[in-house]
Amino acid sequence: MPLSPEQAKDIEEQRAQTAPTRRVVSPGMEQHLYTAIPVLDHGFIRVIDYMGDDAAITQAARVSYGKGTKSVQNDEGLIRYLMRHWHSTPFEMCEVKLHVKLPVFVARQWIRHRTANVNEYSARYSILDREFYIPAPEHLNAQSVVNNQGRGDVLEGEEAARVLDILKADSTRAYDHYEEMISDDGQAGLARELARMNLPANIYTQWYWKVDLHNLFHFLRLRADAHAQYEIRVYAEAMCQVVGIGFRSPIRRLRIIALVRFR
Repeated sequence: MPLSPEQAKDIEEQRAQTAPTRRVVSPGMEQHLYTAIPVLDHGFIRVIDYMGDDAAITQAARVSYGKGTKSVQNDEGLIRYLMRHWHSTPFEMCEVKLHVKLPVFVARQWIRHRTANVNEYSARYSILDREFYIPAPEHLNAQSVVNNQGRGDVLEGEEAARVLDILKADSTRAYDHYEEMISDDGQAGLARELARMNLPANIYTQWYWKVDLHNLFHFLRLRADAHAQYEIRVYAEAMCQVVGIGFRSPIRRLRIIALVRFR
């Protein structure tokens, strides 16, 4: 399960808390706060905090025009105009902070987007959980013969079973050795910062990821695209749900063209 009973209880307690505030509040994002959206077999995303709403975007867009311009275009129309023409700077006025649980190999793809603030779970100080990403059979593909970066046909039958057995056995064996190396059993045990190097790239890690909407759009245009790797694309699609982004996906490239709203 993506969430342990302890995590689910913690989320329930967080969602039960309320506090008075003078800052802008978005009712839609308030509904999302702390709620975990499952992704893959053990992963999730959840909103930890946010800043701004539609008004913050339109306020930034109108700042150079002075008073009286709101009657020229309503907020919804202005946001649509900004998105349609990719005038994305005003969207930097809004931010979202997410708690993400994801496989290490997905995290290494994700971190290439260097326009966010990230703080990751440290395996130097803590022991990683025995949780690994094992693809569902329908996502177990052969290497594409026409695209060095892509997948080909889905593996079937004995070949699929063989690959799944290898993935599961290697993950289990590596974690067993990890536990053995850090176990004291009357001895010091290997340092955690060294023992972690034997773990496979499909083990799960966690981080906080804070990003403004301008850079989130860039992330989604690349990672929610049909050509993106499935394992990172499902995280991007979950984020699309959270921030309420309407989008269309042409054959060759995803284009976010509809109203962007925290709803």
